[in-house]
Amino acid sequence: MPRQAPYLVTAEALRARLAAGEWRLGERLPSRARLAEEYGVGRNVMQRAVDLLIAEGFLEGRAGSGTYVRPPHERLRMVRSRRRGHSLAARTERGRAGAWDAHSDVRVPAPGHIAERLAIAAGDPCVRTHYEFLADGRPVQLSESWEPLALTGGTPVVLPERGPLAGQGVVARMRSIGVTVETVVELPRPARATRAQANLLGIGAGDLVLRIERTIHDTGGRPVETADIVIPDARREVVYEFEVDRR
Repeated sequence: MPRQAPYLVTAEALRARLAAGEWRLGERLPSRARLAEEYGVGRNVMQRAVDLLIAEGFLEGRAGSGTYVRPPHERLRMVRSRRRGHSLAARTERGRAGAWDAHSDVRVPAPGHIAERLAIAAGDPCVRTHYEFLADGRPVQLSESWEPLALTGGTPVVLPERGPLAGQGVVARMRSIGVTVETVVELPRPARATRAQANLLGIGAGDLVLRIERTIHDTGGRPVETADIVIPDARREVVYEFEVDRR
């Protein structure tokens, strides 16, 4: 039988101690350096073990303070669904993200990584839109969207949340200017919440989040929009749902 990775073995040992009540709810654990020494593992191994227990909801990391035993909480499901004839959409198991705040800036120079994703030159002007999505009155998701101004500039849909198709989404807005969306590519990655993201989401700076790098392409393969979507890991689990083509 293959041996378990050291961080999984360490996480299992810590999980057993938590289950046994060695540390009370809200109590701070010993430092990760001290725990690493106790278990005879490297600090990176202990970091991964603790991160796993944070992701599972057993622990809570507080920037500049330490790691604490977290009270049990419910982790709601967010389903990202793609069905034929509709764009990729998100829904929650309970409480739909039916309200959002948005702010757009025009002629924002594309940073290098955004320019690469949009297949444009670094510094080319874009429309950047910040979103904060709410469900049941609580923030559940952030998004920063970028669209090339060369594509939408001078059209009625240059601003995603204003004009005749405000709030209708990328697919409908692009269709109105003769651009047909064909594919959506999403790349999920674990990340740590920045202080700004933490303030908006009501979580701690450094808490685990899921960052989804989304890019939407037209029928010719041209990127027409890219976005970074941030979802707090402790509150939501993300599931992808796709319709099967039965032809």
